Amino acid sequence: MKRNYKILSLLLLLAFGSCSFTTKKFSNPDKDKLLIQIITFVLEKGHFDPIAMNDVFSAELFSDYIEVLDPVKRYFYESDYKDFEKYKFFIDNQLKAEEPEITFFNVVHERMLKRIEEAKSIYKEVLSKPFDYTINEIYDTSHEDSEFVTTREEMKERWRKQLKFSTLSNYDDIVNEEQLAKEKDPSYVMKPEAQIEKEAREATLKSIDIYFNDNIDDLQREDWFAIYVNTIVEEFDPHTYYLAPRGKEDFDQRMSGKLEGIGARLQKRMDYIKVVELISGGPAWRNKELEVEDIILKVKQEDEKDPVNIVGMRINDAIKYIKGPKGTKVTLTVKKVDGTVKDIEIIRDIVELVETYAKSSVVNKGGKAFGVINLPAFYVDFKDYENVNAAIDVKKEIERLKQEGIEGLVLDLRNNGGGSLPAVVDMAGLFIKEGPVVQVRSTGEAKEVLKDVDKSISWDGPLVVLVNEISASASEIMAAAMQDYKRAIIIGSKQTYGKGTVQNVVNLNKMLRNNTSGDLGALALTTQKYYRINGGSVQLEGVKSDVNVPGRFSFIDVGEKDKENPLPWDEIDAADYTPWEYYFDYDETIRKSKERMANNEQLKLIEENAKWVKQKIDETIFSLNYKTYRAQLDINKEESERFEAISNYQTNLTFDSHSYEKSLFNKDTTDLKQKREYWHKSLSQDVYIEEAINVLEDLKVSYPIKKAVAKVRK
Repeated sequence: MKRNYKILSLLLLLAFGSCSFTTKKFSNPDKDKLLIQIITFVLEKGHFDPIAMNDVFSAELFSDYIEVLDPVKRYFYESDYKDFEKYKFFIDNQLKAEEPEITFFNVVHERMLKRIEEAKSIYKEVLSKPFDYTINEIYDTSHEDSEFVTTREEMKERWRKQLKFSTLSNYDDIVNEEQLAKEKDPSYVMKPEAQIEKEAREATLKSIDIYFNDNIDDLQREDWFAIYVNTIVEEFDPHTYYLAPRGKEDFDQRMSGKLEGIGARLQKRMDYIKVVELISGGPAWRNKELEVEDIILKVKQEDEKDPVNIVGMRINDAIKYIKGPKGTKVTLTVKKVDGTVKDIEIIRDIVELVETYAKSSVVNKGGKAFGVINLPAFYVDFKDYENVNAAIDVKKEIERLKQEGIEGLVLDLRNNGGGSLPAVVDMAGLFIKEGPVVQVRSTGEAKEVLKDVDKSISWDGPLVVLVNEISASASEIMAAAMQDYKRAIIIGSKQTYGKGTVQNVVNLNKMLRNNTSGDLGALALTTQKYYRINGGSVQLEGVKSDVNVPGRFSFIDVGEKDKENPLPWDEIDAADYTPWEYYFDYDETIRKSKERMANNEQLKLIEENAKWVKQKIDETIFSLNYKTYRAQLDINKEESERFEAISNYQTNLTFDSHSYEKSLFNKDTTDLKQKREYWHKSLSQDVYIEEAINVLEDLKVSYPIKKAVAKVRK
């Protein structure tokens, strides 16, 4: 919310100006101390629910920072930990001092650099000798219960198992290549086992050399300090984070409207790079093989023989390998959520963010027309509000669909991670006459009720909103408002993501009148919480669907409640609002839908798959004996094959573009027609869209009869 950001900045500047310290106290070498002072001030004055910087905070920060630096305990020794532990309950005092101290950071940083140099000699020593894949030993990928080692030999053994596990994948790849070559040409002489083992080790050595030489060694002190600062701010909540100057440049570039690469948003989780979003219309989205929650293990360029292992790599460095010029091919080795590993080839392209804008399709079923609007995000450009605005675009799509004679409408918010609050308020107004949409509260201030004041209604017919576990923030506001007004039936996951907070990005450089210390970066911090108009929060609990259907993430921990340091659930008084004044027989419609879902074989298979995926995620112990390892991979592959029918499902629905979009096809130079045909094919295989249309048909039977309704108050 731009207006709230301006108010926040003004309050912070006024408060900051009244403080007794000045930048003269800090010379350029003490920029780190200045940054700490500003960060702690902004958190204390601007965060929605600032936490006390006391011994409890200090202890948690201590543990989290050590884990961020060394999550698998392959650098620090027990003696290091004991040295660091001296500061466990004093970090808060260092941060709060009139002139902040960074002794803890300095001690850990210097030791980290020393251990990195030692690790280089250890991994080279380990990889200089062959691995024996006939030995029966295991590797546990879960490091939560592992302890810090006490000797170099123990550290070497830890590296040996990890490197052997990484090399085992390379070994299997080469074995498969050799077997395939033999199948194609019976006269082909396969490489001896010793050569395969050597090549696998060399590939691992090359990857880890790149990781250290091109990534770790390139990290400057300010990069390490940014990691420390970010660990501090993340103690407040999962959505408060620090943008270092270099990180802020990347953030600004992502917001510029154009991305070049595969069209996926990635996130670092522990030592792994995980896919958290696929940009609609992008190369990865069109490819249909890469999925949300996939872990990218390796990246291979089309002109290179060996892939680069990106496990443990900083996310910015990993992205450099994944991104690339339009038309080039990149091969990603990914670990699927079910534990299987596969190579995915993607042709890079220019990803216009316009592909994340609203789009619609006409659905034909038995001579009846319905509409589907897909909205990947609640986007808005405050500098170009009339032209880049999700609410305005959805309104246009509704009008175009109405010209096609649709009898019901599906608003698809699956995988929609949210966006602009003004956009969602305006969009909700397209379906109701007027009234409150969401309530917003800042610490110590009266709640603010954001209302739709436009009495016009764009669509007053049957409405279904589709959601899933990834639908978050503004998506949850929209779904909750439609549910509270009794305006739509919500179909989807048991509950949505559960993000009930609002963030603003504060440029830290603007906190100082005379900044001579250089760029300080920015801080995204949680400044408000939002609430449903019935007074409840979606924080942690999300929006519960009227019709609960199983999905890919049904049994996986992907919501707000599964993050570190989430803000708690609470509730406030309800706003004054009047439910939808026309009658749909929601109860009977929901009953029929649940009955269909219970007997739907496709959904039963999806639920079985979701349970199987959860089972595979929970498996963390792997054999380092190749025969056993290979046998388990074969079992996983065989088990996964029974779920292939999920992607082969076909509905009896047909999809087409509306007349306005068809008029653009001949003028378009961005393959719009091809993109829509691909999308329509995907929709025709979508069991959730199929059920949404069934629900619209049922609602159509009880098409609105005006009824007397009571105003809701609390």
